Amino acid sequence: MRHLLAIIALLGAVSLGSPAWAEEKAGGAPAVTATAPAAAVSAAEAAPAAAAPAAVPNRGDNAWVMLSAALVILMSIPGLALFYGGLVRAKNMLSVLMQVFVTFSLISVLWVVFGYSVAFTEGGSFLGTLDKLFLKGLTVDSVVATFSKGVVISEYAYVIFQGAFAAITCGLIVGAFAERAKFSAILVFMVLWFTFSYLPMAHMVWYWAGPDAYVDAAAGEAAGKTAGFLFQKGALDFAGGTVVHINAAVAGLIGAYLTGKRVGYGRESMAPHSLTFTMIGASLLWFGWFGFNAGSALEANGGAALAMVNTWVATACAAMSWMLAEWLIKGKPSMLGAASGAVAGLVAITPAAGFVGVMGAIAIGLLAGIICLWGVNGLKSMLGADDSLDVFGVHGVGGILGSILTGIFCAPSLGGTGVYDYVANKVGDYDMTTQLISQLWGVGTVVVWSGVVSLVAYKLVDMFIGLRVPEEEEREGLDITSHGESAYHH
Repeated sequence: MRHLLAIIALLGAVSLGSPAWAEEKAGGAPAVTATAPAAAVSAAEAAPAAAAPAAVPNRGDNAWVMLSAALVILMSIPGLALFYGGLVRAKNMLSVLMQVFVTFSLISVLWVVFGYSVAFTEGGSFLGTLDKLFLKGLTVDSVVATFSKGVVISEYAYVIFQGAFAAITCGLIVGAFAERAKFSAILVFMVLWFTFSYLPMAHMVWYWAGPDAYVDAAAGEAAGKTAGFLFQKGALDFAGGTVVHINAAVAGLIGAYLTGKRVGYGRESMAPHSLTFTMIGASLLWFGWFGFNAGSALEANGGAALAMVNTWVATACAAMSWMLAEWLIKGKPSMLGAASGAVAGLVAITPAAGFVGVMGAIAIGLLAGIICLWGVNGLKSMLGADDSLDVFGVHGVGGILGSILTGIFCAPSLGGTGVYDYVANKVGDYDMTTQLISQLWGVGTVVVWSGVVSLVAYKLVDMFIGLRVPEEEEREGLDITSHGESAYHH
């Protein structure tokens, strides 16, 4: 018995001293047992390490991104359509619904044909390539990176999520020249603007190689050079302050100038025909915006939850601040003011949603309500454009405000997340001045880029089609004259 115990003790000592045991404790390959044949041990030691398994999408992350895409689609149809439709006169209700609905459909098709490829493939600093035309090469096993190392989602889910962003961005523009633009002119303009403004901006701001490329300083530097122009500049835009809101708002403002003022503008009443529809539309926008902002985390994690809370509270703050300011100025709080304030808050928090803390979101929301109220009154008068549904006053002013404030409230000292350093695998040191300069790069670039593209596109459309319906058709209303239908039968 003593001999048997001695043998067991000797074998245990050999086993504890083996490199295989140390490797197992360190999380490596399973240890080779002490009773394995020597030849087997030698073969195992000589074999090359097995390749790391390919990352597999987490079903929860996939489900969240697909649900978020559906919520963004809800924002366009029916959310944006009803919000805009309620703001126009009854004779133009159907025309606005058509413009938003068909624009959404058109851009959805163009997105899968060439849009996704141009925006989200590695090319230059301003554009991707045509390697994924018609989503060529994508399969059910194709994946894309998120914002965590080793974490991916299905590429098809990412395609529809980003496609929904593109579609609503183009839909936002129609509010600026509502009630007087030709339907055919709108569609042709959308094709041109989507191709030459939206896609380059999406690539400039959001395209990068993904976190797994940043394994060390040299690799990180090389990966950074393949990113979009504004990503390289360090501009932060969590969910579309520049790409979506400022981009669309500038296009809308240029369109309002070039299309001209509505017949009777400033002399006849052009009050919204149904604030009921507008309130329903604003509520659907708020609901869908949780997918817009929280979905942009690309994972069902704490970052998405932070973006969701910020979207909720900033919007509520903006609705309150707009309403209260209007109450003080005009003597009565209005439904239109509360709904407009909510949309202003949604716009302003969009670039900041995943980067700021709750106190930052509250500040952004309160400021957005007041400043965008000025945008649709004082600034609108200064600009002198008939921006029918205040696209620039809300989306332009709110987008610029939110983009700049992101650079302030992202600071960890103010409750923000800071900017993650994927090489060091930690939050980096935050320099507010440097970040504000990066944010101004983003704002300035999109204003100039969208302005130039929009001006050229409108001029081309006006030259070959004409931007505006004849005066008699405008007076009768676009529902009947452009579509041969009427939203209402009284």
